[in-house]
Amino acid sequence: MDSKVHQYIEKLYPKRSVLFTEMEEFAERENVPIMETDGMEVLLQWLRIQQPKRILEVGTAIGYSALRMADALPETEIISIDRDEERLDLAKEFIKRSGFRDRIHLIFGDALELQEKAAGYGAYDAIFIDAAKSQYSRFFELYSPLLTKHGVIYTDNVLFKGLVAEDDPEVTRNVKQLLRKIDRYNHWLMNNKEFDSIILPVGDGLAVSKKR
Repeated sequence: MDSKVHQYIEKLYPKRSVLFTEMEEFAERENVPIMETDGMEVLLQWLRIQQPKRILEVGTAIGYSALRMADALPETEIISIDRDEERLDLAKEFIKRSGFRDRIHLIFGDALELQEKAAGYGAYDAIFIDAAKSQYSRFFELYSPLLTKHGVIYTDNVLFKGLVAEDDPEVTRNVKQLLRKIDRYNHWLMNNKEFDSIILPVGDGLAVSKKR
């Protein structure tokens, strides 16, 4: 998208709350990855249309996405998993200040080991994957059985700054390895016979996968 068009659209988005602005500034200052504005707004609009009763988030960070979802969906319960204890503590503090603490439940630990605990909250209408990108396929396979009949899985960062579509000789070896894993995930996702998927070129790339 043309940068001027992008800026124009961003200016049209409703002004965010003081708390959300504070979290955005904190994330930028402390180099904490949170969803880009346009990706976040598109995700929220999809969720408003879907109206899920319960969402599982894999990757809490400081709780920004969980809080934005809770704000946009007043009747929705959100369960969020993260293995970074320091960031999870920050998320707890932000959630306490938000007024949504009764609808957001945090689970500390490795998401690859917490399927049973997450299942204890019940089935999920939506799952949002935004954790270790190298493990996206495993997260998807592990948690998709917890979806309701027509549930949807949303995956962030599937275009990784557009680098997944390029062959940039200047990127590091580690980044190249990560890009190959994301590319494999994207191909696997689009060929998964149990889901209908699309990839939206918003934010850092958002995949939307609806259970058939």
